Amino acid sequence: MKLQVFSILLILFVNNGCRTWEAKPYDFPKPVDTNDRPITLQDKRIYELKNEGVYADNLFDGARLNDFEFVDDNLFRAHIHPENEPINPSPYYAFRIWSDESKSIQLELKYKNAKHRYVPKISMDGKVWMELKEEEIEISEDEKSAVLSLNISANKLWVAAQEVQNSTHVRDWCEEQARHSDVYFSTIGKSKLGRDLFFLDLHQGEIKGKETIVILGRQHPPEVTGWFAMKAFMEEILADQPLSNAFRAKYRLLVFPLMNPDGVDLGHWRHNAGGIDLNRDWAYYRQPENRQVANFVVKTTGQNKSSVILGLDFHSTYNDIFYTNQKVSEKLPLFRTYWTEGIEQALGAEILEKPSHLNTPVSKNWILTQFGGVGIVYEIGDNTPRDFIQKKGQISAQEMMQLLVYR
Repeated sequence: MKLQVFSILLILFVNNGCRTWEAKPYDFPKPVDTNDRPITLQDKRIYELKNEGVYADNLFDGARLNDFEFVDDNLFRAHIHPENEPINPSPYYAFRIWSDESKSIQLELKYKNAKHRYVPKISMDGKVWMELKEEEIEISEDEKSAVLSLNISANKLWVAAQEVQNSTHVRDWCEEQARHSDVYFSTIGKSKLGRDLFFLDLHQGEIKGKETIVILGRQHPPEVTGWFAMKAFMEEILADQPLSNAFRAKYRLLVFPLMNPDGVDLGHWRHNAGGIDLNRDWAYYRQPENRQVANFVVKTTGQNKSSVILGLDFHSTYNDIFYTNQKVSEKLPLFRTYWTEGIEQALGAEILEKPSHLNTPVSKNWILTQFGGVGIVYEIGDNTPRDFIQKKGQISAQEMMQLLVYR
């Protein structure tokens, strides 16, 4: 009898000690095939139109230019293609253009199977950006192309759908935040093409038993406004003020600011290097980025006996909106309502919210099915003013902390 009891205890000890912490799959009513699909890589090069004395290139991370040609007169054409199809209509572009002599040109952005979406932006250094004026943009009747009026010279002019924010920009931001005593910066693995998956661990003091909030960003490469909102949100949490300090003492944040580094650096419209929308792979984790992040969160919280109570996933779309779940989380049953109402009152602007059923394998549904926590997709409009994004990020962080610190 003693031997049997000892054997049972030994088995329990071995099983617990060797336990593999993996995210569990979930059969959503509307599954999505997230097995690899082929992508077409853009040719990274300098396009030299020597007869016209005009040049263009895509030789930087975050660039997108598939071909460049002279049409006639003073008109040039930039071809913009997606990494594969079918795909969400997010025709991202980013390249540099210059000339032997200063001149004014017309540049056509020609999209493959997509309509013009992003307001073109220009920069002289890739750091400071400004939108082209409305009178400098002419969109075709079918919206499948747009002609820009540009002044170019021997100095390279950056032209992009959104401000270029590649993996180097994200790493620099992470390293800056890691100067804070409550921030630990590391990587938790590699993307499909071997780029780092960044991770920030925010907390103060002992982590064991701390309730946890998960933050995700840049699943979709062109969604730069969501990235700006996430930065403002996180920086408010790290501010040296009573509310932020109390929040970090009480909770732990697991932050993954760049879920899709391959797609971002390759200038993709939507997908990762596996040709897949990562925000449809939160059921079976077939893509390495989702699998590593999901397993890391499960392992980290499990080993520290903590509970994921909230997950926020920052994105961009046509307008500001929060995508939420109709099913209420038992962990924070009133959070969604109070949070959106608080932001609306503090911001003085309407907050749009769209609840939905647990039908598809997206991040907000994963947070609820995997952990029983509140899952929210935090969407910012493509053209939302940057100062408003900053303010909204700060206020939404303040309202979240207020609710959770004093709950």
